[in-house]
Amino acid sequence: MTDVRVRVAPSPTGPVHVGTAYQALFDLVLARKHGGQFVLRIEDTDQTRSRREWEEPIFQALRWLGLEWDEGPDVGGPYGPYRQSERLEIYQEHAKQLVNGGHAYPCFCTAERLDALRKEQMQHKERLGYDGHCRDLSAEDVAAKMAEGLSHVIRLKMPGAGTCVVKDHLRGEVELDFAQMDDQVLVKSDGFPTYHLAVVVDDHLMKISHVIRGEEWITSAPKHLVLYEAFGWEPPQYMHLPLLLNPDGSKMSKRKNPTSVEYYRRAGYAPEALLNYLALMAYPPIDGDEEMFSFGQLTEDFDADKINLGGSIFDIEKLDWLNGRYVRERKTPEQLLDDLKAWLLTDDYVGQMLPLLQQRMETLGDFVPQVAFFFARKVAPSAEDLVPKKREAEQVVPMLQTAVWALDGVLDWNKEGVEAALRGVAEYWDWPVRDVTVPLTVALTGQRVGPPLFDSAALLGQDMMRMRILDAMGVLGGLSKKKVTKLEKEWTRR
Repeated sequence: MTDVRVRVAPSPTGPVHVGTAYQALFDLVLARKHGGQFVLRIEDTDQTRSRREWEEPIFQALRWLGLEWDEGPDVGGPYGPYRQSERLEIYQEHAKQLVNGGHAYPCFCTAERLDALRKEQMQHKERLGYDGHCRDLSAEDVAAKMAEGLSHVIRLKMPGAGTCVVKDHLRGEVELDFAQMDDQVLVKSDGFPTYHLAVVVDDHLMKISHVIRGEEWITSAPKHLVLYEAFGWEPPQYMHLPLLLNPDGSKMSKRKNPTSVEYYRRAGYAPEALLNYLALMAYPPIDGDEEMFSFGQLTEDFDADKINLGGSIFDIEKLDWLNGRYVRERKTPEQLLDDLKAWLLTDDYVGQMLPLLQQRMETLGDFVPQVAFFFARKVAPSAEDLVPKKREAEQVVPMLQTAVWALDGVLDWNKEGVEAALRGVAEYWDWPVRDVTVPLTVALTGQRVGPPLFDSAALLGQDMMRMRILDAMGVLGGLSKKKVTKLEKEWTRR
């Protein structure tokens, strides 16, 4: 096999998704199996959502799982920089090369024109996409518009017809119709590249040999292959992994499952158990039917041809069973004690609880019962306690859903951010703040009375808070998909 170089490229826009860890696991296994290199690249060209402070949680989450990289923004390497925001000149040079070679063009269409185009296509039930309005502008027209300083993007000239054959190591040849693809934006009006240009340029310049990613990216592969051809480069080998799915068969999402690596760390799962379970999402048991195996065993056994392409159901109950085996079969009491100390039994974490509980204590024995919810994976709120006086469950459930959305939008997760979000929920529903905080206190603690809500939520963490609220909604009967869709439209228009 050629020199193996693989990469994982998360965006610093929030907690690390288990799907990112799933891909990174197979990247690392392939690299270690063949003595190759594993690269971490930060895709931070989305200036509206990317935040530098989210990089460190990415590093921590992947390292907690044992997914150590050989090259990256924090460790360096021969093909840096490893942050896309530090590579803008590289992308601009390559975009210019494409335009000069006739493979791309400036597009001056305004947002208003594109919006009108989309509405017209929807009205006529046509395929949505750019209509090539600026594709054939003359050099004189382009020069004149540039001289005016008109805002523009750079678009890739896609073939208007024919078939693209995507060669995938796991699926063979996949044929996709070029007629279903419009001219992709490569460089946005702010000068930043889109994913499609940056990923191709970076993968080539960083000498990535194999691209392992989710199967949802297969439909984007033709755009990438057109770019490779335009540059005269050899594309990497592709492996599109099966998607992680919810138990109902839908794509795994935080609406139905905890999706962040941080949730599983915070809930007390063993990293080796979670990694083992992610491997089972696409790889068969090793040594017969034995589903419990180490990273080292997986690396020794690994054969990409064994990867199964069926839907990979992420079942929390199955993960619980596997994690329980690790706790009982792979840990000595001494190791378990060390794990507990490293998990949440730290001076720092317990110390943050003391100011919240000190005025509520009469003896030291009062402390542990009152903080048990901080350590619990789940609590058990009663339906009766979740509904404030003069309210009905049918009112509380949609309120809790909007609280989830409001808290998802908190970028700086602290007491002030939580409080502002929840006061916004009370304002949206025109409720007294207490009618919002009472159900949320019960959802968070399992009890009607607890430490200050905003401080407690900040300490519990964003991912755990989300799951506590979703569990409380389930206790009250939940919301139908139709009602969630309707509520979300109303919430986004507020």
